[in-house]
Amino acid sequence: MPEMPVEMEQEDVDIPSRRALITGATGLLGRAVFKEFHENNWNAVGCGYRRAQPRFEQINLLDSVAVHDIIHDFQPHVIVHCAAERRPDVVENQPEAASQLNVAASGNLAKEAAGVGAFLIYISTDYVFDGTSPPYKETDIPNPLNLYGKTKLEGEKVVLENNEGAAVLRIPVLYGEVERLEESAVTVMFDKVQFSNKSANMDHWQQRFPTNVKDVASVCRQLAEKRMLDPSIRGTFHWSGNEQMTKYEMACAIADAFNLPSSHLRPITDCPVVGALRPRNAQLDCSKLEMLGIGQRTPFRAGIKESLWPFLIDKRWRQTVFH
Repeated sequence: MPEMPVEMEQEDVDIPSRRALITGATGLLGRAVFKEFHENNWNAVGCGYRRAQPRFEQINLLDSVAVHDIIHDFQPHVIVHCAAERRPDVVENQPEAASQLNVAASGNLAKEAAGVGAFLIYISTDYVFDGTSPPYKETDIPNPLNLYGKTKLEGEKVVLENNEGAAVLRIPVLYGEVERLEESAVTVMFDKVQFSNKSANMDHWQQRFPTNVKDVASVCRQLAEKRMLDPSIRGTFHWSGNEQMTKYEMACAIADAFNLPSSHLRPITDCPVVGALRPRNAQLDCSKLEMLGIGQRTPFRAGIKESLWPFLIDKRWRQTVFH
């Protein structure tokens, strides 16, 4: 029997044929979206800016030539646009820079996506609504209270103007496996919860729907895969967790998940007076995606425990929480 040629013994590494490009891949949501596509038989490429290398492509989204080149070189089927300035108080203080990223870069990305026939998913926010008459359907008239909501709404408009086949996915406050507690408005409360020797005021006015980034990532992938089969999948969609909580209630739930005391946490029921205005209750109606059979929801206590346990200061609690 003739000997097998040596090169025949080396297996070809299968690169998935479906290609996804994720912007903001270094951020909390972007990391989860990249992972979701990568682990589900997509050839995923992530791009970031300050924290990109070595794992992701370093692209300045304000550099239209660089954006054009990566999209034309990679020829993605899907682009998930997670990159944004998402901190309302930063947007108020740096309006021009925020508008460049949230609006101008999004419009350019939409044009480039249309140029190669890629399906663009633009991540938007519940802050496009004023929070006075929830729950909000995709067809309800937006009325953002702060500049962050306004820039994201402008971004939605330029995306859909430049790419009629694009999708807008509005989502609420996010949490997940953070690199630093400050990455999420939910996880940032963990220090206040853990330092129980010091009383802490917690907002008990604004109604939130904390949403796990893994769930949003799954929704993005499901939406992309449905779109591959059905070109009518486009326009605006809502996704959200379904557990309504104030920050005070989230902090108490976090304390409970780790068997920590919560008596030092104080609920503040007045409307906040500092920083950008926030909507009281911008609950998103998610029935449009649910009707398409798209969705995933992680219970808050399970998700927050998974996200926060690496930041637990008193390691003795680990035995009681996990055994």
